Amino acid sequence: KMREMIGWEEGGDGIFNAGGSMSNMYAINLARHRQCPNIKEHGSSAAPPLVLFTSQECHYSISKAAALMGIGTKNVYAVPSDDRGKMVPSALQEQIQTAKSKGEVPFMVNATAGTTVLGAFDPLDAIADVCEKHDLWLHVDACWGGGALMSQKHRQLLKGIQRVDSVSWNPHKMLMVCLQCSAFLVRDMTSLLQRSHSARASYLFQQDKFYDVSYDTGDKSVQCSRKPDAFKLWLMWKALGSRELEQRVDRALAMARYFAEEIKKREGFRLVMEPEFENICFWYIPPSLRNLPDGPEFWKKLHNVAPVIKERMMKTGSMMIGYQPHGDKPNFFRMVVISPQVSRQDLDFVLEEIHHLGQDL
Repeated sequence: KMREMIGWEEGGDGIFNAGGSMSNMYAINLARHRQCPNIKEHGSSAAPPLVLFTSQECHYSISKAAALMGIGTKNVYAVPSDDRGKMVPSALQEQIQTAKSKGEVPFMVNATAGTTVLGAFDPLDAIADVCEKHDLWLHVDACWGGGALMSQKHRQLLKGIQRVDSVSWNPHKMLMVCLQCSAFLVRDMTSLLQRSHSARASYLFQQDKFYDVSYDTGDKSVQCSRKPDAFKLWLMWKALGSRELEQRVDRALAMARYFAEEIKKREGFRLVMEPEFENICFWYIPPSLRNLPDGPEFWKKLHNVAPVIKERMMKTGSMMIGYQPHGDKPNFFRMVVISPQVSRQDLDFVLEEIHHLGQDL
């Protein structure tokens, strides 16, 4: 059913993993196995100098996986993003050409559908064009943004996802399935997932069992003991239905839009940028800074505001909201709304409480 939501009507494969970081690692391993299948038996010495590409806004799990798998973090090209946090396809094309001119072997591109900080969606169609030109595996980290596929209104955020080779999607995020519930899905129908990871343990995966052994997914997995994470999603989907899950997504995005509009109305609050998704990034500017012009002194002082307010809200016990710097931008708050129980009154309280906690700074 999840493959159908992506648009792979002909089928495919997949497995549930212990989180999106593991799913992204699976994607890199499958892409590498497709490029150099001898690595499974002969190790990295059997491989040419492999390189992969991902946007500068990607999740840190990509570089972690490259380190763990022996590819090396220096062989992960960080493709520039635009001012909205989206990968620039022309920059990707240039970096691929650069890598090839140096004798390196590109094997994969990782795109992101819903970046961690800004909630940006990479332009999948344009990136797929580049990947098809160079015969590269295209993976989409949709751990955060994959939930938008449930909504007819918002699924265009992932336009072109049906063209990719693999997808990471965490229902435990936007769909609010109980932790943990992370799916890794592949378009391949040649048992690549099985071939990449299979150890053929005869004491577990006998081929002469009385039932259909295609249900034995364990040999596709790096893990042996695993929790029945698929059951969590199945049970919730059966209980609520697709329409209810769609309404959850639509309502969450509507509430995020309300929150952004409230920020625009209130003195002392400023959006970092117009949100594309659920991530509402904003500054609180205390009264003491409101008459300062934008400049080095203003930004330096503003950088210190969010950490103090975060400390106060935690010690008060009123709420918890994350903050971070980003590029040359000083610390700002990042609000994410997904719960169907959150009301407009709750969101109003967030802004009022931030002002209450920080107005004396």
